[in-house]
Amino acid sequence: MTVSANSDKTPFYLSISGNIGVGKSTVCAMMGDALGWPTYYEPVDNNPYLEDYYRDMPRWAFHLQIYFLSKRFEVQKDIIDHGFSAVQDRTIYEDVEIFAPVLHRMGAMDTRDYENYREVFHNMISFLRPPDLILYLRCEPDTAIARIGQRGRDIEKSIPRDFIASLHEAYEDWIPRASEICPVRIIDTEQINLRDDEAAQAELLTLVRTTHEAKIAREVAKAQGGSA
Repeated sequence: MTVSANSDKTPFYLSISGNIGVGKSTVCAMMGDALGWPTYYEPVDNNPYLEDYYRDMPRWAFHLQIYFLSKRFEVQKDIIDHGFSAVQDRTIYEDVEIFAPVLHRMGAMDTRDYENYREVFHNMISFLRPPDLILYLRCEPDTAIARIGQRGRDIEKSIPRDFIASLHEAYEDWIPRASEICPVRIIDTEQINLRDDEAAQAELLTLVRTTHEAKIAREVAKAQGGSA
């Protein structure tokens, strides 16, 4: 499928969502390369809080979440302000819908910090527009733990299984509600190997291009209606 010449005038904002270890960065890179769009990855390398956070979550959870929130706001604002198509690894919504609530429930973020964090998020979100499509990569907690082990990041070796399982439950709760923000497509990575399955890759690219074309058609119709 060929994207029309209007695609440059109608940028498409694609987000890749899912638990730690599910394979978001791999899919983000794949989609960016195939579509020729810039990619934005989660700030893991050179993150000033991540190592401390995994050693002592209650001490550093709030600091890390504020850091991630700030960086994701910066990325999302940059995508919107510059008006180009792009792929982002994890949305800003996951910070407030997944990670902060889980940390709060497990006692790693106290109620005062949690409520402050949510207020900061809601003040930020008024300056943003949501993605045009979220791809939710799904896998079971044990699969995520295995994939985390395979990628071999030292700072992730101590991540408790209970934490990954709690994040998984939070994602399963949020994803049905996420469709109120923008369209969502669930990809079961237990069944679909996006790293190696070329047919699955092609199907996913077709989905994104079709959704982009639909956005272009809406924008054209809106412009024609306004000029009538």
